[in-house]
Amino acid sequence: MKLLNFYDHTDIKLGIQTDHGVLDIAEAARHLGYDAVPSHMHAVIEDHATALPALQQLIDEALASEESSTFLLDEQALKLAPCVPSPGKIICVGLNYQKHAEETKASIPEFPILFNKFNNTIAAPGQDIALPKASSKVDYEAELVIVMGSKTKYVSKEEALDHVFGYCNVNDLSARDLQLRTSQWMLGKICDHFSPIGPYLVTADEVGDPNQLEIKCTVNGGVRQHSNTSDMIFKCDEIVSYISQHLTLEPGDIILTGTPEGVVLGYPKEKRVYLQPGDVVTIEIEKLGVLTNRMVEEV
Repeated sequence: MKLLNFYDHTDIKLGIQTDHGVLDIAEAARHLGYDAVPSHMHAVIEDHATALPALQQLIDEALASEESSTFLLDEQALKLAPCVPSPGKIICVGLNYQKHAEETKASIPEFPILFNKFNNTIAAPGQDIALPKASSKVDYEAELVIVMGSKTKYVSKEEALDHVFGYCNVNDLSARDLQLRTSQWMLGKICDHFSPIGPYLVTADEVGDPNQLEIKCTVNGGVRQHSNTSDMIFKCDEIVSYISQHLTLEPGDIILTGTPEGVVLGYPKEKRVYLQPGDVVTIEIEKLGVLTNRMVEEV
């Protein structure tokens, strides 16, 4: 199932992508007399065992309804919101692709390198992203996001993915000059809107193996990153298990799993051209849709 959020004036509404358009969940439920269907993404995630079958039933009935045109929307006409608008925790894994570690001349890590971002970094598909005045070296990073579906602590690698709700795209924007000021990366990662996310939150059953997905980033149409999540040093099941040994993961927490080779930082110094106002960055991961944002000057 491909879930998404979209704006209705100032409200965020839940939708599901179908072959016939985006199903407006609240509108379909109202028309068809469904009282117990969740209308917010976090409610779906938190009670997914009940919510997903109920949503599937609603989809089936809505698509068969003579009133379907009332609650099926044209996705291109929608202003999309972040697919996970308010994650409880944003945990990131650094240097997690073999070839990316090699291009930056970094040692292959023995354990996952973890850092965090905050909710101020969350941004929507199609949203303009202001390049911060404090940085002149903002880089793109195409990444797969794991979205947790259940409370998780001390989970084994073998059972880790059973605790995952789904997956989505993110652009883990990074101000390299701020990131590399000190041994702690956080400052370069937490600028406003540095985690555009979406467009879809795709359920785990539809994605299958998260470490067999093509991943790509383009800037102004030119391919910068093109790899596969199979190149991860620590696979998704290892990441979830490792983090859970140290803290409790909750439904709606998100984990950014690292970026492949091709970032600006990986180029020779004389060839590094960081993001500029007007640049359009697109992240595309197999099965997860296309996430596009334009960089603008901060005012």
